[in-house]
Amino acid sequence: MSKRLTQNLNSAYLEAANHLRPNNARRRIVAYVESYDDVAFWRGVLDDFETPELFFEVKLPGRDSLQKGKRQALSNVLSANQLGCAMIACVDADYDYLLQNTTAASHTFNSSPYVVHTVVYAIENYQCYAPSLHQSVVTATLNDRPIMDYEAFLREYSQIIWPLFLWNIWGYLHDDIKDFTMLDFCGFISFRDISPYHPELALASVRRRVNQKMAWMQQKHPEAKKSYAKVKQKMRDLGLTPDTTYLYIQGHTLFENVIMPLLEPICTMLRKEREREIKQLAVHNQQRQCELSAYQHAVMPIDQVLKKNTDFKSAPPFQLVRAAILRVIELNHTNTEQNETDTTPATSNSMSAHSTDTPAVPPLRERPNSI
Repeated sequence: MSKRLTQNLNSAYLEAANHLRPNNARRRIVAYVESYDDVAFWRGVLDDFETPELFFEVKLPGRDSLQKGKRQALSNVLSANQLGCAMIACVDADYDYLLQNTTAASHTFNSSPYVVHTVVYAIENYQCYAPSLHQSVVTATLNDRPIMDYEAFLREYSQIIWPLFLWNIWGYLHDDIKDFTMLDFCGFISFRDISPYHPELALASVRRRVNQKMAWMQQKHPEAKKSYAKVKQKMRDLGLTPDTTYLYIQGHTLFENVIMPLLEPICTMLRKEREREIKQLAVHNQQRQCELSAYQHAVMPIDQVLKKNTDFKSAPPFQLVRAAILRVIELNHTNTEQNETDTTPATSNSMSAHSTDTPAVPPLRERPNSI
């Protein structure tokens, strides 16, 4: 048994604390997340759902240590059945959403209405959402000149890696990943470098590596033809398409080995272009130095811009996240109404309880007159 009060906190405790507050006080829902980056991400998501009656408080999982991560966030709450309508976990989906109850971990993950997950692999996949990349580049460089079609690039990239992605999921579904781990998969789909002028060369390189591994997997597992087709249909039933595979691969790989090699040279090119423009338009040296200094202080590193990106809320997978949060709020509201119905105010009958007659006070005896 835990000795500290904080180790025994659960949703029921927070529900009781909410019930003890004044009637006009806002109800609190505590949301445990994985890491510092997740605090900012989920704060931006949950802000949209706060009302005058309800608010969210985002916290890290470790109460006694600096341990972070999905496993730590869930072990702090799921192992003791602490989750409820006043305490939830907001975590990355990883592959657990795609595995759909085929493992004990994915069953626990998908069955609880109080686990809100990203649906896509991780928060980084939302931060790299293709329709938002141009705006991120503009924010980082203050240069709106379009260099390439990011949506078309990631669409073609997704179509290239889709067949190999299905093989990786097949391995996890059939508990046969020793020949093709996620680390192996990420190595095949990562970029070495990308030329802003010829991005098709990088795509061709990935296509060659994917085709080679596909041929090896088909030769290694000739009996998997039917089961592979079932995996493909299962992924489509979950909303995955060949055009959006990039949203479901490992988030760190997408961020660091795909998007950053793509955007860093583009941002460098656009910043240099803007600096040359300032130098050409400056009337004198002092103006040139002032304008260059102002511009260099205004631009931002692209990785920092992406981490603050919130232009992903129109993404189809995010609509499932919205639905999950709304379901938590509905459960919280229903529970609050139930508590108010079950609680009846005590009536005081203290006045009627004291209805007995008061005994008469004997009269004072007269004091005799002294003679």
